[in-house]
Amino acid sequence: MLSAYAADSHRYWARGLMAHLETIDWTLLELAPRHFQWRVRGNPLSFMSEHDATLSQSFDLVVATSLVDLATLIGLYPHLGRARRVVYFHENQFAYPLGQDQRTRIEPLMVNLYSALAADRVLFNSRWNRDSFFDGVAGFLKKMPERVMPTRLEALKTRSEILPVPLWSLPSSVSIRRDAPNRIIWNHRWEYDKNPEDFFAALEMLSDSGHEFELVVMGQVFRNAPDVFEQARSRLARHITCWGHQTRERYLEALGKGGIVVSTAWHEFQGLAVMEAVQQGCVPLVPERLCFPEYYAPQYRYDGGRDALIERLKRWLDSPESRPGPPDIGAWTWPQMTARYRAQLQPLA
Repeated sequence: MLSAYAADSHRYWARGLMAHLETIDWTLLELAPRHFQWRVRGNPLSFMSEHDATLSQSFDLVVATSLVDLATLIGLYPHLGRARRVVYFHENQFAYPLGQDQRTRIEPLMVNLYSALAADRVLFNSRWNRDSFFDGVAGFLKKMPERVMPTRLEALKTRSEILPVPLWSLPSSVSIRRDAPNRIIWNHRWEYDKNPEDFFAALEMLSDSGHEFELVVMGQVFRNAPDVFEQARSRLARHITCWGHQTRERYLEALGKGGIVVSTAWHEFQGLAVMEAVQQGCVPLVPERLCFPEYYAPQYRYDGGRDALIERLKRWLDSPESRPGPPDIGAWTWPQMTARYRAQLQPLA
């Protein structure tokens, strides 16, 4: 298993895969999630530098995340081309929203494309991910100086499958109390693509209008978090009961107290953080875009921007009885999905 940018969600998936497909004798090679632009283009050199002896061995199966430059690795280690090759897309770079002062870079797009073309099977965590990838590739190639559309890319559509990242079963020690209905939860990465500006602006409006609520802000924190987090921490201080990155145990404990888990994301291919919160008994409130319509019924979605979010939160805070209960997401757990993964990775078995 090759993971070129082992962020939390990638590690969660990889360890789940190894634990639940235990009949495979796994070898895991992963690179730390830092220096993104270098990682996405330089990962074959890093893998070669750190794991040359391992990569020189023979393998029956290669499972790679989409940021792995699989095509280049096969060029460097030709015997890997004889293994069954599966690429898993947690996200695709063709649908990644650009931040302020960012511009489109061709390298991540080409790595995604070449890795998919080098695979026998391509797995996506949502229909939105798959469709935005193939649509993005078509639009990208139309802009290039030469018209190219490999026939293998069309064939690849028939060799793709939608397989979400499954949820681990809850530890028996986890307590789900759901006794804090007016808690509002953010548990996403602290980055611009999760659109924290709309989230905190909505909560400031609720606070200014006299609405009482508790605020829990968790998730993966990076060195250069958007300024809005520290601004919100000051402005919403009286509402905050939990703030910052937590241990896994503390994170699950906080989710287990219940509340409303909110997403305002501009970029989400599955929304694992929301799913984890729902698994713990929280009620999701997600936008009418991206992957969310695939996973959540209309009563959990707000159609529009910040104003629509504020109106729904007002209604749910003022009239708790109007709030739906948590949806059943048992279908997305490992016990329910192991067989589907085994069919993709061990077809001969």
